[in-house]
Amino acid sequence: MEAVSPESRGEGAAAPQAEGRPAPEARVHFRVTRFIMEAGVKLGLQSIPIATACTIYHKFFGETDLDAYDPYLIAMSAIYLAGKVEEQHLRTRDIINVSNRYLNPSSEPLELDARFWELRDSIVQCELLMLRVLRFQVSFQHPHKYLLHYLISLKNWMNRYSWQRTPISVTAWALLRDSYHGGLCLRFRAQHIAVAVLHLALQVYGVEVPADAEAEKPWWQVFSDDLTKPTIDSIVSDLIHIYTMDTEIP
Repeated sequence: MEAVSPESRGEGAAAPQAEGRPAPEARVHFRVTRFIMEAGVKLGLQSIPIATACTIYHKFFGETDLDAYDPYLIAMSAIYLAGKVEEQHLRTRDIINVSNRYLNPSSEPLELDARFWELRDSIVQCELLMLRVLRFQVSFQHPHKYLLHYLISLKNWMNRYSWQRTPISVTAWALLRDSYHGGLCLRFRAQHIAVAVLHLALQVYGVEVPADAEAEKPWWQVFSDDLTKPTIDSIVSDLIHIYTMDTEIP
């Protein structure tokens, strides 16, 4: 069953790979997760269900071949399944209408005809396929609760005026949201991602944690004992790679 995606959606996967540019598969996944995020917002999903949908999508294609399935159909089913997992249920009709408007902006809303019901059935059948492929392991520990805790702790350590002058919190949340364009959620622990995005936000604005140089261990290790600097560097490097793709993909 062909999803409601535009005819040109496969161009990124078919394009020749230039030296230093991301792999075609990564570019496709970037586009599709961007669709999940924007469609999720239009559907009124909160940040955790959107993060779960992106994680389900990435995990599914970690187990299967991108060429075997329509990535936008998988994304629509991931949104549908994530709504159930996180108890923010969505109607398939709403998912179809929002997706159709996103992927085909100039088209009319879909009628309740054979094509609509065929697509609805495809989403439901695809949900069952995803559950089998993922062995029903579709509940995840996200970095959000850790980042919230770390931000509160760091705010108490920092000079109040220094904290208010720089948007550390807003930047850290934006970095965490954007991290789901890639597969960081599968490769790194939730606590480590939370610390890494906070570390990068501080670096962006040149803010130093008070007394960090004199402390027995760095501030980020206070939050996570088993975290190492190379792990932080790897997460930051992956984030930079995501933003590099963002500048290259229309």
